[in-house]
Amino acid sequence: MSYKLLLSILFFLLLNLHPVKAERVAVRDQTQYPFMMQLPSAEVLANKPPIVVFLHGRSLSGNDLNRVQRYGVLYSIDRGKTDLPAIVVAPQSTGGWNPDKVMEIVDYIIEKYQADASRVYICGMSMGAYGTMEVAGKYPDRIAAAVAICGGGSLKYACNLTKVPLWVQHGTNDRAVPASESKKIVNAIRSCNEGADVKLTLITGGTHGSVERLFHQQEIYKWMFGYKKEVNSEMTARATP
Repeated sequence: MSYKLLLSILFFLLLNLHPVKAERVAVRDQTQYPFMMQLPSAEVLANKPPIVVFLHGRSLSGNDLNRVQRYGVLYSIDRGKTDLPAIVVAPQSTGGWNPDKVMEIVDYIIEKYQADASRVYICGMSMGAYGTMEVAGKYPDRIAAAVAICGGGSLKYACNLTKVPLWVQHGTNDRAVPASESKKIVNAIRSCNEGADVKLTLITGGTHGSVERLFHQQEIYKWMFGYKKEVNSEMTARATP
């Protein structure tokens, strides 16, 4: 049995055996980005849980932290669509994403809750998809897997992104961010390494808003949890040049 398959099986066993009795916490003034955090049950929390980071799009930017619950992973949890045996983190930016500030939150979570530094996953939508690529591109040695939905990415990180398993998804009828943006970054990654673990899914008829439903399905979480990163025992937030 492959290690990836074993991780996926263990993930779903945790879902069934240890239902998440979550605690929602707003964290301010601890890191440069404020963030909303969903803590799992005490039993899961005591056993080095993974971290799932969700980066929002431009419409949720601002200074009202409650806005980050309007769509995405936390919204899916609130609707009863998703239960994750993980610490779920949704930071809020005032516009754009700084990968150093996102990783500052990851380091805070690892230190405070003894979370598993080898299982840090990041996903985002629209502006948050671009942010996902920025974080994974600058810190490829620290991100176990990433999902980017209806966004794109900076070509300067294309070769670094070959080191991170990526699932890029985009609707074909997206008028806000054309699917060509996702195709462009995926092609650049493959140009660096034809064998890179990156896949592009084009959703026929999908619009910029309709693809939000992907966060309400288990596929992306099952896929992400199938990966684990080999990390240095001393987890320091160092960027890959």
